[in-house]
Amino acid sequence: MAMCAAVAKEMIIEPGDRILVTGAAGFIGRRVVNALLDLGFSNLRCLTRPSSKMDGLKEVLRSHPHSAQVEVMAGNLLAPQDCAAAMEDIAVVFHLAAGRGEKSFPDAFLNSVVTTRNLLDACVAQGNVRRFVNMSSFAVYQNQNNPKGRLLDESAPAEEHPELRANSYCFAKTEQDKLVIEYGRRLGIRYVLIRPGWVYGPGNPGVHGRVGIGTFGVFLHMGGGNTMPLTYVDNCAEATALAGLVEGVDGEIFNVVDDDLPSSREFLRLYKRNVKPFRSIYVPHAVAYMLCSLWERYSKWSMGQLPAAYNRRAWHAQWKKTRYSNAKLKSRTGWRPTIPTSEGLRRHFESCLAGEPRA
Repeated sequence: MAMCAAVAKEMIIEPGDRILVTGAAGFIGRRVVNALLDLGFSNLRCLTRPSSKMDGLKEVLRSHPHSAQVEVMAGNLLAPQDCAAAMEDIAVVFHLAAGRGEKSFPDAFLNSVVTTRNLLDACVAQGNVRRFVNMSSFAVYQNQNNPKGRLLDESAPAEEHPELRANSYCFAKTEQDKLVIEYGRRLGIRYVLIRPGWVYGPGNPGVHGRVGIGTFGVFLHMGGGNTMPLTYVDNCAEATALAGLVEGVDGEIFNVVDDDLPSSREFLRLYKRNVKPFRSIYVPHAVAYMLCSLWERYSKWSMGQLPAAYNRRAWHAQWKKTRYSNAKLKSRTGWRPTIPTSEGLRRHFESCLAGEPRA
């Protein structure tokens, strides 16, 4: 990685100060560890679940000659005592751990919101944390009444009623953000929220729902000519590391997307060419909106027998024609994507073709 732009920015801590990275063995987490080591911050405490696959993190540590200071700690963020132990002598927290794949709202809430509350309580008790970096998501944006029309930037409103999206991940991440902001307002926790688009690359194979959905053996292409808010995983990790360390960004939100973003149609064409061909049918935007509306209405009529997985709020968030900007991230942190989109897509398709598992 080359993050030369970072030298122009003042950092809030010294290289010897201790940093906590939760979810350090995960898809993004191990790359953030890599980015921090590249920046010269080697006094790291990497918190992982006892059940985490460690191969990726171990490879990162082996590749850095100055990783001897790195401490790997197994723990459970649902246990307050583990949070307290992880927070000892910590100056900056990168909170990347979150529940992934939970279908139920209670499980998603437990593994994203309750865990974050426990960690924030440990931050308050510790008393010397300079910044709490929370990994959020584009999923929190509602995009229905966007004040800037088709541009979704950091001023776009978050979902006020995320439960109506019928998406447990959206619900959990929205509530998590609210919690972090509340701790900042009431208890003085200095925080930064990182909101990536679709973080892609080896370890996160496949086609995102913004492109379309597979059903009954046919792929329904819903995205059409919409821009895909992609960020290659290494670029996202570098952005996260910088946003956690540079001066003057407390309380800020940063959207993370790369440059030269492809359209949904372009992504699908490249995927078919480079990974595997399959049958797809393009669904025009107006038709997709009507189908989401009908699905939502039938769900209400059937008293929830068919969950409203596809609804008008989901259409606005996933398939409404939208533009994206990384201008704030660039100007405030000095970040620039080091992996061009063309190279990122090549690596992604190679990993999909090789059948690499999800991290």
